Order: sequence, then C-alpha cells, then structure tokens
Amino acid sequence: MIQRALFSLAAASLITAAVTTQANEAVDAPVLLEQNCTSCHGSEVYTREDRRVNSLDALHGQVRMCEQNLGLTWFDDQVEGVTALLNREYYKFKP
Repeated sequence: MIQRALFSLAAASLITAAVTTQANEAVDAPVLLEQNCTSCHGSEVYTREDRRVNSLDALHGQVRMCEQNLGLTWFDDQVEGVTALLNREYYKFKP
C-alpha cells in the first residue's frame, strides 16, 4: 500500500515537472516573426529610412499593436521575444 502511494506520488511529480519544463521553454521568436509578421509585409518595413519606430519602447508598442490587430493573443513573453529579435536584427536600440 505504501509502495503504491509512493509510486503515484513519484508519477505525479514527473508529470508536473514535464509540464513545467514545457511551459518554461524559450519562445521561438523567429517562427512567430515569420508566420505572423514578415509573411505579410516582409522585412523592408524594419529597414526603411522613414520608419516610425525610434525607440525600444516604441518597438515594443508596435509589436503589441500588431499582435492585437491580428488577433494573435500572444503571451507577454512572445511579444518580448519578437521585440528582442527585431531589435537585435534590425533596430539595435540600447536596452
């Protein structure tokens, strides 16, 4: 009886650990960017001279606005990941 209870407890712990690990995995920002951003307008909007985004805060706001306008319902870490990727690859604002 005790062995069965210990086995059940161990199994529950393993399942919880697996779910927690999946939830904490890094956001795949390049995939999100490709599927939801550059598939519509390409990367030229990030490199044009007259771009409207001129700060990291403005970039974050733009990513959030696009996410909401497209009805994507991203989590905050997804918005942060795409913002960081765009900043690293195109904008180069100081954090």
